[in-house]
Amino acid sequence: MDAIERIEKDIVLFTKNIKEIESIKIDEDERKVVEMAINYRKDTDYYLEKKDYLTSFGCITYAHGLLDAIRLLNKLI
Repeated sequence: MDAIERIEKDIVLFTKNIKEIESIKIDEDERKVVEMAINYRKDTDYYLEKKDYLTSFGCITYAHGLLDAIRLLNKLI
């Protein structure tokens, strides 16, 4: 699997996980963290377009980490 395929796979997973978050009630602080995750997800596309695959991968990985923290706090994982 090359870098682009890996990033695209992580984007699909992020989309699945963000839908899971949208189905639960979260507080204002958690909402801010989710917004940060979404912003990092958007940055993933920006750097992917620039062919900066390392930064793109870093952005999607960070986005997953933020989202996973919210999922963990809400006992989704």
